Amino acid sequence: MPEFLLASAGFVLLTVAVGLLRVLRGPGAVDRMMAAQLLGTGGIAGVLLLGTATGEAAAVDVALTLALLAAFAAIAFVKAAPTAALDEADAKADA
Repeated sequence: MPEFLLASAGFVLLTVAVGLLRVLRGPGAVDRMMAAQLLGTGGIAGVLLLGTATGEAAAVDVALTLALLAAFAAIAFVKAAPTAALDEADAKADA
């Protein structure tokens, strides 16, 4: 069973790595933020799978910390989005 969990964790981390490409090349801020949320969710899943496979109890604490960081990043993005949209609209109007 641990082999299956490790293989699953590897697959999840591979999909997270592919999502990292979207963060780096995303056409817009929303695409990048959604990819960052994917990184957070995939990272949580990978840590929990690895922790279960190895029997490490501290993995839950790490996963909870990643979940909090992902939630704070989403909140910060939403709070900053109206300001960024207004600044972008002003820049287009000036051009």
